Parts: sequence; structure tokens; C-alpha cells
Amino acid sequence: MRALKFADASARLASCDERRLRTRYRHHRRVPRPGCHRESKGRNGVSDEILVERDGGIATVVFNRPKVRNAVSLAMWGEIANVTESLAKDDSVRAVVYRGAGRDAFASGADISEFQENRKDTETALAYNKKTEAAYSSIRLCPKPTVAMVFGYCMGGAMALAMACDLRFAAEGSKFGIPAARLSIIYGLDPVHQLVDLVGPAYAKDILYSARTLEAGEAFRIGFIQRLVPAGDLETSTYDYLRTVAENAPLSIRGTKTQVQAIFEGVGEAHRRKLFEMGIETFNSHDYAEGTRAFLEKRKPKFTGT
Repeated sequence: MRALKFADASARLASCDERRLRTRYRHHRRVPRPGCHRESKGRNGVSDEILVERDGGIATVVFNRPKVRNAVSLAMWGEIANVTESLAKDDSVRAVVYRGAGRDAFASGADISEFQENRKDTETALAYNKKTEAAYSSIRLCPKPTVAMVFGYCMGGAMALAMACDLRFAAEGSKFGIPAARLSIIYGLDPVHQLVDLVGPAYAKDILYSARTLEAGEAFRIGFIQRLVPAGDLETSTYDYLRTVAENAPLSIRGTKTQVQAIFEGVGEAHRRKLFEMGIETFNSHDYAEGTRAFLEKRKPKFTGT
């Protein structure tokens, strides 16, 4: 397939014919992997655009608009936040994966065809940005480990979704880019902060100044993605990794995530108090006693998160 120069700003996707197609299109439902339970969630309790699959303690959130490379609509931004906040509160969930339906795209970014209506002036643009920021924040602040599993295109706002995750695992042939400079948009401060943290200030400027598309190999080399594997191995690699994570102590993982976030934000007194309290909670926990017993008895521990 010939690469688009910047997928979510493509003139084809913004054309009148494409907008009419989006209006008519009935969204495809993915067939879940064997052993998975799938539920649909959205603002009204049901959505074809955001799917949730459950496989033991691992939840998968699917951006489900494959005919438009999973471009994220305004409604989807709100649903991403709602679903993520729900999973964050679910004690049975040990980790969350975010992915696009199919293998053509994680997501091609925000649905540009909506901008003439939903970002037509300052008031609507601010309201739109509030929705996107809520989606990013919900993922970034989720106490569970989060992984963006990327097939194909990951562009624009989808890059911010991926950066909000703890880790990014990608298939060979994936493509990444932030075409904000081609739309006269200033990319959000929090995502830029995360981009700088991941790849450094020089590469961040290069990506944003040029609005170019990065091949998967370069994205891996500069640290944007943490694993790069053949497309046929990505699902197995991702879920095997998260099953290992899910077997570890949830309190330890939550504490580690809080520590890293504190360092990212700049450790203050409030961070120190919170981390001290989390440490005391861990030492008084059932899981600490279980971990110690299991070590002495030379067996695998069974952690409950309590």
C-alpha cells in the first residue's frame, strides 16, 4: 500500500464523498480471540466505535472504525475516557491494551471531517480539546499498566493516545507522525512533554517541525516504541508480556507507576507523602505476606492486590 504522507489530514479523508461514506457506514464488529469476552461501552452504554474485550485480567480497548483507519470521532474521545476510568476502578483488571480494529491502523488520528463543525471557532475548539485531553489523561493516570499495540498507521491524535500509555509495542511496517504543522495546529502541551521525554528535545522538534512520517525502525531506534516485532507475532508478544505482568503484585506495579509519574512531573512534597503511604500500605498487605511465604516455600505467589 502506498503510504499516505499524513493519514489523518489526507484530502481524501476530508472530501465530501468520504464524509458521506462515514455517515452511512455501519461499523464492523471484530471477532474476539478465542477465550475472550467482549463488551461494548459508550456514552449511552452501547457503542460500535469503542469495543472492550476481556481475557482474564487483561482488558483490550479497540478503536473500531476500520474503513477510515480508525479515525477518532468526537464521541469516541469521550468514550475512551469513560471506558478507561471504568477499567481503572475494576479490581479484576490487571492491565489494559489499546489497539485499532484490523491491522491497517492503530488510528489515523482525529476525524478531520468533523473539524468544520466541531472545531469551527474558539468555543468549539476549546470544547473539543477538553474531550481529547480527558481521553489522554484517563490513560496516563490509569493505575494499571497500559500498552499501545500498534499495527499500521499511528498519526496525529493517535500518537498522543499511544504516548499516554506506559509502553508502545509495534508491528514491523507501522508508521508514525504528527502532521499538526500541516493543519496550522499547535500540538497539545502534555503530549509534547511526553514526546520530549520519550525521544529527547531534538527529535521531538524534528517530528513536529517536519510533520513527516516515521518508519517503524526509526521510531524504535529513537525510543518512541519499546518493542518492534513482525506483524504476525505482535499480538502473542504483547499478551504474553502482559500475562507475566498480571502475575506480579498489583500494589508493587501501582507504586512503581506512581513513582515514575512523580519523577516525570517533578517530585514534590505531595508525591513524597503519597508514596510513603503507599509503601506502608504495601508492607501491611496480604500480598506482602504472600510474596514472602511463596519465596520461602519456593512456589509462585498468588497476588490479589490486597
